[in-house]
Amino acid sequence: MTAQDPQIARAGRSLGEPIVLIEGVEKTFGDNHVLKNVSLTVRQGEVVVICGRSGSGKSTLLRCIDHLETIDGGTIRAAGHLMGMREKNGKRVPLKDSEVAKQQRDLGMVFQSFNLFPHISVIDNITLGPVRIQKRPKSEARDEARALLARVGLPDKENAYPRQLSGGQQQRVAIARALAMKPKVMLFDEPTSALDPEMISEVLDVMVDLSRQGMTMIVVTHEMGFARAAADRVILMHDGSIVEEADPETFFTAPKSEHTRLFLSKILHH
Repeated sequence: MTAQDPQIARAGRSLGEPIVLIEGVEKTFGDNHVLKNVSLTVRQGEVVVICGRSGSGKSTLLRCIDHLETIDGGTIRAAGHLMGMREKNGKRVPLKDSEVAKQQRDLGMVFQSFNLFPHISVIDNITLGPVRIQKRPKSEARDEARALLARVGLPDKENAYPRQLSGGQQQRVAIARALAMKPKVMLFDEPTSALDPEMISEVLDVMVDLSRQGMTMIVVTHEMGFARAAADRVILMHDGSIVEEADPETFFTAPKSEHTRLFLSKILHH
């Protein structure tokens, strides 16, 4: 199945306990109020797609979940962690960078730009985190990397360097690299926006496959075919707030918010 098929990937998936809890989150950059009282709960095994115009706050929200950005108010709990904080005597104390890095291991992040290390091979890109950070045996990490490369459709690319790969292949390696750390939640920040059109579906197909296997995913994207095929919920952000939150069928056919109707008319007009 391609991500464009309306055939539903969700059938038969059961969702678990809440694994990401975002409550009243605020974020400002200077005078720019980027996130305004944002609250969202994501359950284990759920796929949530966040869409919205450029500048609506969606990528910032994703970066805040992974504590790549600090929040100015509210709380984010992800994979059992109070992100960036610990509670001590009823107060919240910021964590050291090394402690934050430990929290981040449970969250996989895939960016627009693939962020692969250009000077090392594909398999070394994938095994670097498991070996260096998780101290796993190199042979075990390499076996697992090979299995992940097969899973993303690149079994013959382990010795290639990033520059020898197409954009779509690099992004699939980036997904394999994130999965190698065995994250509990995968975050995708517009993973196809830097790709040529013919490469988009190869990345989305991998993501649809992940969703079918029960991976918890929060995906910022403009790919509405993917949202229809794989999402349990679609969210629209506008001006720093969540203005719509619904299952795909409702989101695309009977949205409540005028902002959603306008967004869909612009993005689906072709």
